[in-house]
Amino acid sequence: MKLLDIYVGSRFLKCFLLVILILAVFFSLIELLSQLDDVGKGAYRLGNALLFVIFTLPKCLYDLMPISALLGGTIALGLLADHGELLAMQAAGISVPRICVAVLATVMMIVITFAITAETIIPSMEQGARRSRAQALYVYGTALNLTRQGFWARKQNSYIHVHKMFSEGVAAGVDIFEFDTQGRLKSFTHALSANIRNNKQWTMNGVTQKIYRDHSFTIEKAATWTMGSFLSSDQVVVLKLPPYSLSTPDLLDCIKALQASGQNADQYLLALWRKLSLPLTTGAMTFFSLSFVFGSNRRISAGRRITVASFIGFALHFADQMVMHTGLLLNLNPFITAMTPVVFISGLAFWRLRILFRE
Repeated sequence: MKLLDIYVGSRFLKCFLLVILILAVFFSLIELLSQLDDVGKGAYRLGNALLFVIFTLPKCLYDLMPISALLGGTIALGLLADHGELLAMQAAGISVPRICVAVLATVMMIVITFAITAETIIPSMEQGARRSRAQALYVYGTALNLTRQGFWARKQNSYIHVHKMFSEGVAAGVDIFEFDTQGRLKSFTHALSANIRNNKQWTMNGVTQKIYRDHSFTIEKAATWTMGSFLSSDQVVVLKLPPYSLSTPDLLDCIKALQASGQNADQYLLALWRKLSLPLTTGAMTFFSLSFVFGSNRRISAGRRITVASFIGFALHFADQMVMHTGLLLNLNPFITAMTPVVFISGLAFWRLRILFRE
């Protein structure tokens, strides 16, 4: 039985790797085409675009795991069925559930491997790619240094630290350190928030400024204060690290910080729940692939199985993306938004497999 498990599992693994490689190439080409729109801006060149695609590839592979499990399982078991190997296994007394266990055990090892990389390798590569892209697109005297929720930047003799950035053109917690030509601190300005315009004007709110003169300082406060040309709201969106590029501990820290300050953390909550639900979606897709081979479908050709599974798989993949964006748009509960695809695919898979296990 162990040899059988290894044989079935290896066939599934080969087809899974082949499918995920093909899909990765396809989606990487799409990403490269989208990056070409920015080639020529700032210091962003074709080489930067290629590196960005390469370093974001692991995250792409992780996202493609469910649909690859569906297609890989359909192809692997479909070929075994067409060659009469599944029939021979069943004639030898090996039950259908026993064959399914061999597939699911392989899927479990794949999920564990991807889950480990999703917490170790993927976040650092994704964040590094986005930092490099931002630095190439927007260079201001020195390289930008992105933090978990904000960034450091230089403007002439001033160093600016933005604690948090939001996609609505709002920054929270802005510190400005201004130095003279000898490198001595002239002033320190702190703003509770800033409204960012596309004309690169930053309007600071709740401003406290400390001006240093002759080893002493004076404090000035103002309700609003405008900083000269710096970054537009579109550029700030580019600099912001997306929630899905963070590891689970970093996501939890961001969620706690946002909730403690009374801010909306739905994007980070959704990213967290989607990361936790993706292994479940992969398992559900694997169950779904079994229904294309066993039961009443066993006489269908492999080509037809693959075609139908591909159509349904891509439809489910894009429907999952639509559910995610719709949930954010309608302010739905992030847990419900993330788990809806899992429940739907699992229900569909068990409904189709019900006939199989009754035979």
